[in-house]
Amino acid sequence: MSSEPRATLFSNVRIFDGTSSALSVPSHVLVRGNVIDAISTSPIAGADDAQVIDGAGRTLMPGLVDAHWHATFVTLSPEVLMTADPGFIHIAAAREAERTLMRGFTTVRDAGGPAFGLKRAIDAGVCAGPRIYPSGAFISQTSGHGDFRARHEVPRDCCAHLSYTERLGAAALADGVSEVLRASREQLMLGASQIKVMAGGGVSSPYDPIDVTQYTEAEMRAAVECAENWGTYVMVHAYTPRAVQQSIRAGVQCIEHGHLVDDETAAMIADRGVWWSMQTFLDDEDAHPLPTPEGRAKARRVFSGTDRAYSLAKKHGVKLAWGTDVLFDAKLAERQGAQLAKMLRWFTPAQVLRLATHDNAQLLALSGERNPYPGRLGIVREGALADLLLVDGDPLADIGLLGDPSAKLLVIMKDGKLAKHAVDGAGTRPAPVVQ
Repeated sequence: MSSEPRATLFSNVRIFDGTSSALSVPSHVLVRGNVIDAISTSPIAGADDAQVIDGAGRTLMPGLVDAHWHATFVTLSPEVLMTADPGFIHIAAAREAERTLMRGFTTVRDAGGPAFGLKRAIDAGVCAGPRIYPSGAFISQTSGHGDFRARHEVPRDCCAHLSYTERLGAAALADGVSEVLRASREQLMLGASQIKVMAGGGVSSPYDPIDVTQYTEAEMRAAVECAENWGTYVMVHAYTPRAVQQSIRAGVQCIEHGHLVDDETAAMIADRGVWWSMQTFLDDEDAHPLPTPEGRAKARRVFSGTDRAYSLAKKHGVKLAWGTDVLFDAKLAERQGAQLAKMLRWFTPAQVLRLATHDNAQLLALSGERNPYPGRLGIVREGALADLLLVDGDPLADIGLLGDPSAKLLVIMKDGKLAKHAVDGAGTRPAPVVQ
């Protein structure tokens, strides 16, 4: 394995710590092992063995967190994902994982898909990439948002083979309480840090209108009880008031999307202390082109609700998280940081940066004992995990800097190791890889 210095000292940096509305005065930050050992406005004693990175007044901030990512489905088209050899799919995912890290996203919460092997490879140093909080296969009812079978595969024979997406580990089709329990337990057995359930209609799925509610409350509660028995939680895909309210009554702790909720539902999210993980879905240059009129109509309906949903989230003071939910589009994946900058439509730069660091990290901590990376993420504090970015400029003044990571992210550190180092002619250092 490539050698790493025993310690790294960031000198003369101004810190965005993940929560503050302003940068710190010029400071020094010492990293030892994989944690932040010391932060001081004065020179730090006992750092003679450290590699020194002169920040020259630039901004040091926590690594970014994308709370809704699909590490296996980001760049490949649905046609390729439905037909390609699994080996090709996973190699493509590994390549994209490195790009994700180079965009400054040191952590992602995988919202469904076969990411267990990729997570293990990254954690073992076989390839570079972000920390992954995996959900495993998303759990879907027949005809739900996770059912991508061809029509000729229906009805399902009790002795028939699983569909390709099920064999790949992308989806788990489960109907009834017992099947939902089995599917949930299987994902936990494989290493899920949380469970993902499809609770309502979706845009990219072929059979379910956007307005439908999926699963009964009893089925949903089965997944919740299973997750709670393992000390973790359920996140659900849902857009409409009925789907969201049923999920909350069943004990779900995180709503994904929710763009079509009403005032009553937003109040319920806030009153129950449920997280709302939303995306900047807009009818703009980043809207993913959909091949069918039905899909485009569903997408327009979602787009129409985005502004109101963010307004309701602010009105009721919900616990808000942020993620991109990029699917099937390599060019859109490159705009991961630019998607974050779009949040200025509703929030200040400091609020946006807090969402993508400290607040998202608080959501990740819901996985409790199933947390694959114990320690504090999303914050620059002594004792926190050393996931850090050195930004050439002030992102509180110009958050668009994060949309140009190749030029503006000079240092990317994950778990105390330098994935990129491009300060004062140091060049770019790749993350260490096991040989």
